[in-house]
Amino acid sequence: MAGEGAKTNMSTLDVVSSPIHRPPGVSAVDDRRGTGAMVCVIATESALFMMLFFAYFYLARGGWRWLNEKPPDLPLALVMLVVLLSSSAVLMWGERQLQRRRFGTARAAIAGTILIGTAFLAIQFFEFRNHLQQLTPRTNVYGSIFYTITSFHAAHVVVGLIILAYVLLLPYLEPVDRPPHRPYHNVALYWHFVDFVWIWIVTFLYVAPNIR
Repeated sequence: MAGEGAKTNMSTLDVVSSPIHRPPGVSAVDDRRGTGAMVCVIATESALFMMLFFAYFYLARGGWRWLNEKPPDLPLALVMLVVLLSSSAVLMWGERQLQRRRFGTARAAIAGTILIGTAFLAIQFFEFRNHLQQLTPRTNVYGSIFYTITSFHAAHVVVGLIILAYVLLLPYLEPVDRPPHRPYHNVALYWHFVDFVWIWIVTFLYVAPNIR
């Protein structure tokens, strides 16, 4: 009987700490509504970046690099890639801590992600400052589309930082019995999307043009 009681307690603890556990009084539809909305946002923004990449290649006449244009420098772009991937790793680790009900550690992960994301923007500022000495948005069509894509991505990073700060200030992370039900998971989806887009930006706009 004692063994059965221990098993029951362990089973209950597993259910409470499970990431799919719903708070009492919250329906399955409500519990997933925020995540569904974030998926729709990501799908919309994905279409936007796909069109921007299409414009980039169309204006380059289908080539991997623009003729008569000096390819952008790689070092800072690769550093920014490592920085953003590190921020995603920290956020993923924080979500695992949240599933283990280590709420303080999860909040620390959000704060760390905000700091790393801010560092990314600072590095991009220096990258822009160096690049603008050779190419500006008004130089030609290449400069226009290059800065359009990278600036749109920077704007998404800023939005992600704002949402992360909002989640950090919430009294409860998840799950809760009132909206937003799973703020940590939803903001993590958005942030991983932003990082994923930067991988393609580095590939198309930085690495590929340097391939001779």
